[in-house]
Amino acid sequence: MTTRTFAALGAALLLSTAAGHAAELVVYHGWSSPAEVAALNILKSGLEAKGDTWTDLAIPHDSGASVSLVNLVTGGNPPNVFMESNPGVYRDLMSQGLSLDLTPWYNDNGILAHLPDSIQKVIAVDGKIVKVPTALHIDGMVYYNLAVAQDAGVDPHGWADLDAMFADFDKIKAKGYIPLAIGGQQWQVGYLLHALTAAVAGPEIYSGVYGTDPTIETLDSAEFRASLEMLRKFQQNTDEGSVNRDWNVTTNMVITGKALMQIHGDWMKGEWYAAGKKPGVDFGCVNIPGTKALSVTVDAWGLLGGQPEDKTAGELDFASVVLDPSIQADFALAKGSTPVRLDAPAEKLDDCSKEVLGALGDVHKQVPNPHNTADEDWRTAIDIVSFNYWSDPNMTTDAAIEELKEQFDTILG
Repeated sequence: MTTRTFAALGAALLLSTAAGHAAELVVYHGWSSPAEVAALNILKSGLEAKGDTWTDLAIPHDSGASVSLVNLVTGGNPPNVFMESNPGVYRDLMSQGLSLDLTPWYNDNGILAHLPDSIQKVIAVDGKIVKVPTALHIDGMVYYNLAVAQDAGVDPHGWADLDAMFADFDKIKAKGYIPLAIGGQQWQVGYLLHALTAAVAGPEIYSGVYGTDPTIETLDSAEFRASLEMLRKFQQNTDEGSVNRDWNVTTNMVITGKALMQIHGDWMKGEWYAAGKKPGVDFGCVNIPGTKALSVTVDAWGLLGGQPEDKTAGELDFASVVLDPSIQADFALAKGSTPVRLDAPAEKLDDCSKEVLGALGDVHKQVPNPHNTADEDWRTAIDIVSFNYWSDPNMTTDAAIEELKEQFDTILG
C-alpha cells in the first residue's frame, strides 16, 4: 500500500465508519480483571459499530507475552492487534516487514497535537510511530480508603514525604487496620522499585538505571541505594498474606476497609469503580509523598503490517476507535486510567485523573516506564534481583547492588 493511499485511507477511517469493508480482527492482550474487561468491551463495541469483528486472544498478565506474540507471528498465526510496549518487539516485526508505520495516519488526522509529551515520546520506535496509546497511568500512586483514613485520623494528602507516611503507621495499626497493602509478586515488586526510584532518586538517577543508556556507576549512587533501602522498608511493613497476592485482590483489601491504602499503578481506580465506589466519597488518591519524578506507563496497541487492504482498514478502524476523544474518556473511567488525549471531554474526568494531569504539567518530572525504554533482559534482571532482595530479609542492600552490577556486566557490559 502506498503512503498516499495509506494516508487517505487513514483520514477517511477516522471520520467515518469506512463502509465497504468488514474485517475480522484477532486482538491479543493480557487484561483479565473486571475493570480491564469492562474497558476492553468499550473498545469492542466501538469496533463492532464500524462493522468489524473482534476475536479475543488473551494471555495472563506478565507471563512472557512478548515471546508468545513473536511465536504467533513466526508460526504463521499472528494477531492483527496486540497490546505491547516493548520497542524490541516492534523492531523484530520491522525486520520481518510486519510493522505498520502509522506516522502518515497520525499526521493526516492531526492527532499528535492532542497527545501529552510523555505519550509522544514512547509511541515511536526508530523514528516511526508504530503504537496506538490507549491508557495513561502513573506507576506509583497512593489510593486510600477515606473512611479508614478518617477513623485512623490520618490524611495522606498531608504527608510531606515517605517518612511522614511511615510515621502514621502505628496510629493506623492501633485502629485495627493494615496500613499498607502490597501484592508480593515479582512484577509488582519490580513496579514498586522503579516507581520508588523515580520518586526518591529523581529523573537523572532513574534514567541511569532504567533508561535507554543505563550506566553501572548509577547503581553505586547514594540515591539508588536510598531507593533500595526504601523498598526494604516497604517489605518490612507488608501484611502476612501479601506473598504472591494479585494486585486487584490487594486493591480489594483497601476497598473493603481491611487496609488503609495501596501504592501501585493507578489502574487501581478501575477496581474502585467496578465496586461502585466514587472518588472523593469512598476513596482518595495522591502521588507518592515527596515524589521527585513520576514514572508514566502508556498502555499501547500495535497493528500488524504486511496485511491485505481490508485487514489494514480494519486495524485503522481499531486505531480510530481507541483514539476517539469521547471513547477515551469512557475507557479511562472503566479502566482506571487517564485519557491519552488532552481534548477528552473535561466533564468526564474524575478527581484522580485531574490529579494525574496536574502532576504531568511539569514535563521535567516525567520518566517513562522501563518497558518503553530499558533493554528487556536488563529490566527483567532488575525485577529478579529486587524480588530476591524483597523475599530475603537477610539480603543486604550491598549484596543486591553487587548482584545488579554482575547482571549489568553480563547483559550490557
